[in-house]
Amino acid sequence: MTITLTEKAAKHVTRYMERRGKGIGLRFGVRTTGCSGMAYKLEYVDEVGSDDQVFESHGVKVFVDPKSLPYIDGTELDFAREGLNEGFKFYNPNVKDECGCGESFRIS
Repeated sequence: MTITLTEKAAKHVTRYMERRGKGIGLRFGVRTTGCSGMAYKLEYVDEVGSDDQVFESHGVKVFVDPKSLPYIDGTELDFAREGLNEGFKFYNPNVKDECGCGESFRIS
């Protein structure tokens, strides 16, 4: 099981945590929502959860709860700027379908 960040995504997370003045990494998970059923959630982590799985990529720790891991195992997070927009891109090999607005996805 693995979660990875591209070098660009890792640099973005590191810069943000430096500006924020605290943090030990990024929490990555899923929540039930949207047209297709699941959506990604990201937040900066200040404390490790008792049952978190921890992955490290390009020097950044990524924390995942055990319930989310089966849905996002193998995912690579990238950070991209497209015109005036910027944000994380998710390359999840488990996704079978995404909604038209791009906010949610389905596994099976």
